[in-house]
Amino acid sequence: MNLSMGDPLQRLSEALDREQRALAEHDVPALVAATGRKLDALRELERQPPLHQAERLKELAERNHANGVLLARRRREVNWALRQLGRSENAPAYDAKGQAQTVHSRRPLAVA
Repeated sequence: MNLSMGDPLQRLSEALDREQRALAEHDVPALVAATGRKLDALRELERQPPLHQAERLKELAERNHANGVLLARRRREVNWALRQLGRSENAPAYDAKGQAQTVHSRRPLAVA
């Protein structure tokens, strides 16, 4: 079967390619755009699943998983960099009384 540009499987494949490239190049705007295209294609595939193309779906699922692994690695790198700068995503946003808490910790980056 020849896939056209209107085919959601082809659009998903292209979105996964763009997503992978954006992750590799640390291109956040391109990543957001590719993820939007991917979600659009996935929504269409959910409405009309191409059950006769199980192998293609499996291949696309594996590529999506690989992109997820790369995204998780990038997130760990960002979290590590934030910790080195004295910031942390894991810091609580609210205290025990339910009040917003601001962390004022400073960490020197170098010693003179």
